[in-house]
Amino acid sequence: MGFDLKDLKKEYEKIAKKYSLPKFSEMNKRFEIEKLAGRETEMLVREIRRIMMEKASNYFKFSEVFINPGTAPMFFLAAIKKMDGIDKKPLEELYIELGKLEVEAISLENIYDEKKEADFIKKTYKKWEDISKRFGSLMERVMKSAEKQSEKKERSYFS
Repeated sequence: MGFDLKDLKKEYEKIAKKYSLPKFSEMNKRFEIEKLAGRETEMLVREIRRIMMEKASNYFKFSEVFINPGTAPMFFLAAIKKMDGIDKKPLEELYIELGKLEVEAISLENIYDEKKEADFIKKTYKKWEDISKRFGSLMERVMKSAEKQSEKKERSYFS
């Protein structure tokens, strides 16, 4: 039997105090670490890092679709074609930053070291607010670009 949510919070608070990690509520807002409730583990810090990387990996894969559209699903190909005027440089910078996190996280899989895991969590948590804001801003521009292109097509079709 794993931790219920109450026990998870207690265990997290012990580790948070030991390594100066963010509060449970903040980590949960950003990374949904409550998903660990019900899991059985003696390596809670590793599991938290893995949960964080699930989200980072999703952002990384989504970014890759726009940078390397050859492998994109058809739905995204249409959006990518409408991205005229979108500066891809910020997206590429974000992609590289997320890729570095992926590599670092993978290197932590080799040998369990609670302190290194905790250091990674702190570093990633600090970076995440900036990453998510930049990613959100980029996605807003992509959506606006797609809407503008759609409006142009509608006007030319009916004109």
